[in-house]
Amino acid sequence: MPYDPLLHIVLYQPEIPYNTGSVGRTCVALGAKLWLVRPLGFRVDDYYLRRAGLDYWQHLEWEVADDWPSLVEQLAERRFWYFSKKATQSYLDVPLGRGDVLVFGSESKGLPEKLLTEQQEHCLRIPTRDDVRSLNLSNSVAIAAYETLRQSGDLAGQLRL
Repeated sequence: MPYDPLLHIVLYQPEIPYNTGSVGRTCVALGAKLWLVRPLGFRVDDYYLRRAGLDYWQHLEWEVADDWPSLVEQLAERRFWYFSKKATQSYLDVPLGRGDVLVFGSESKGLPEKLLTEQQEHCLRIPTRDDVRSLNLSNSVAIAAYETLRQSGDLAGQLRL
């Protein structure tokens, strides 16, 4: 039986293995598939990547895409949401759902400006106070992923409370 993830988490050119490992752990907890878009700032067999995911990495459904176009092609029938501190629309103001693709940029650069401009109506922000430039990548993924499953009804239906 093919794996049918509740949602897809995409890290576009992630740089820090600890963050990616933590995101992987969250994906296992939620039944999400993790996608990593090259280039990566680490090797996928990196000790720190696996250390941050602890013993959960073996349960993670994940895949590496060589570039953005190949990822989009593989997930063509899905709805994409792009998380950025530059977005003006809150993630709380849109209907998120099962099977959605949540896209997050690299820790130092975020998502490419061209992508944000082309997909402006699908760009979302996690609100913060002005004193904070942005949230940690793994924290942002957890916030958005849990809200997606809450809205879709899969949080209570699929996960142990």
